[in-house]
Amino acid sequence: MDGIVTDVAVGVKRGSDELLSGSVLSSPNSNMSSMVVTANGNDNKKFKGDDKMDGAPSRVLHIRKLPGEVTETEVIALGLPFGKVTNILMLKGKNQAFLELATEEAAITMVNYYSAVTPHLRNQPIYIQYSNHKELKTDNTLNQRAQAVLQAVTAVQASNAPISGTTVSESAVTPAQSPVLRIIIDNMYYPVTLDVLHQIFSKFGAVLKIITFTKNNQFQALLQFGDPVNAQQAKQALDGQNIYNACCTLRIDFSKLVNLNVKYNNDKSRDYTRPDLPSGDGQPTLDPAIAAAFAKETSLLGLPVAAVPGALSPLAIPNAAAAAAAAAAGRVGMPGVSAGGNTVLLVSNLNEEMVTPQSLFTLFGVYGDVQRVKILYNKKDSALIQMADGNQSQLAMSHLNGQKMYGKIIRVTLSKHQTVQLPREGLDDQGLTKDFGNSPLHRFKKPGSKNFQNIFPPSATLHLSNIPPSVAEEDLRTLFANTGGTVKAFKFFQDHKMALLQMSTVEEAIQALIDLHNYNLGESHHLRVSFSKSTI
Repeated sequence: MDGIVTDVAVGVKRGSDELLSGSVLSSPNSNMSSMVVTANGNDNKKFKGDDKMDGAPSRVLHIRKLPGEVTETEVIALGLPFGKVTNILMLKGKNQAFLELATEEAAITMVNYYSAVTPHLRNQPIYIQYSNHKELKTDNTLNQRAQAVLQAVTAVQASNAPISGTTVSESAVTPAQSPVLRIIIDNMYYPVTLDVLHQIFSKFGAVLKIITFTKNNQFQALLQFGDPVNAQQAKQALDGQNIYNACCTLRIDFSKLVNLNVKYNNDKSRDYTRPDLPSGDGQPTLDPAIAAAFAKETSLLGLPVAAVPGALSPLAIPNAAAAAAAAAAGRVGMPGVSAGGNTVLLVSNLNEEMVTPQSLFTLFGVYGDVQRVKILYNKKDSALIQMADGNQSQLAMSHLNGQKMYGKIIRVTLSKHQTVQLPREGLDDQGLTKDFGNSPLHRFKKPGSKNFQNIFPPSATLHLSNIPPSVAEEDLRTLFANTGGTVKAFKFFQDHKMALLQMSTVEEAIQALIDLHNYNLGESHHLRVSFSKSTI
């Protein structure tokens, strides 16, 4: 039987529901007109099967080859990401189960997903196919435990609003943990993308959904497995490990959510069960060609990847906006190898009354060395920005897309252009195009510079450095208040050459950085301003 099962693609054929009371059928395609289902050892439940095996979908799924000790919660969790689970029947003696979903559509999505990604429970592959039954009629007295678990999970799902502000009691899902992990990445000197997380965590089981976001100035993610046991294994293996040598440390907890609600497939969120989702309003989706370019470059770079057993061999991350970043980070200085991917960004929804090439150079310069800026002559709310390499453009895009600049939420996507053209000599383009190639203000020219370790998302707290001894706290508070915001807190470092200064909003801090980075404080000291991960 084992040899046959491995050859049957999940969900491709509708199986036999091998549940004849005394025997397991020898062929996965045997026809049956009726069968007896053993529910907790009682042969008193008749199911009518179909005579025809045409592989027609059904909202009842037949799950085979379950590990002996598997729980109802784990089986229900297989179906949860796809919709409401309305009934379950465990056949422990036969290592099988029936799972009924609320709709046929949900069942089809589930079968299609698990056709591509073999589901595992407790490290064992299991097999899912359409059942002959159109619904499950179970005797609740025989199936009490399963029904109780189902009710608990359904109660949690009913209260499970979209992510924000949802609280779900862990115990409501019975003692088994949630299939959703909350991941925080510390010491993020190189960018970590959604694809990198998918590659790392897929080693432990089917990853269904990922949402990434920045909270408390830290990159975080919610990642949903098909199975809580896989989530537990991933947490045990990866918590506290570094993605790359000496940086990008994973901090992993179970989320209180049992199901993630993903609306868009883009570089911030992904639902692998719903490839049809839109990418969202102006949100960038990572172009496969760019991903391929990164992968190619990465194989040339030979990155220092940490040795997480069985998870992060250097080959574990073939796509790496993250890995190409190491080249920019100067840790892997290989002459003649540029980081792959597109260097030109398209920035739209700019405030055309206020924006200048210089202001874009300063803001985008936090994430890479800006070479050229062109505000479009016929569409002055849009600009092209050319970075030094592809991973700097990725960094700038992931950190600045959706931020507010001059009162407007800007959109940052990868441009189709390979370079930004300068105007022909003698042609006046009203100062809309500027070449910053030789600017002394590039932060990342020097290989191994400390600036690579201090790349953080925009935050209300700013890090100030290069402060001369004569400049006092009051002077700096006044200077920053004059940018139009409110200074909420200030703290000098011990040597008084550096300080943290907190504005009341991220938007105010962005404005202050644009206005005051490289500000001349006298005594040949130019103020340096960056975003900080600290709070005061």
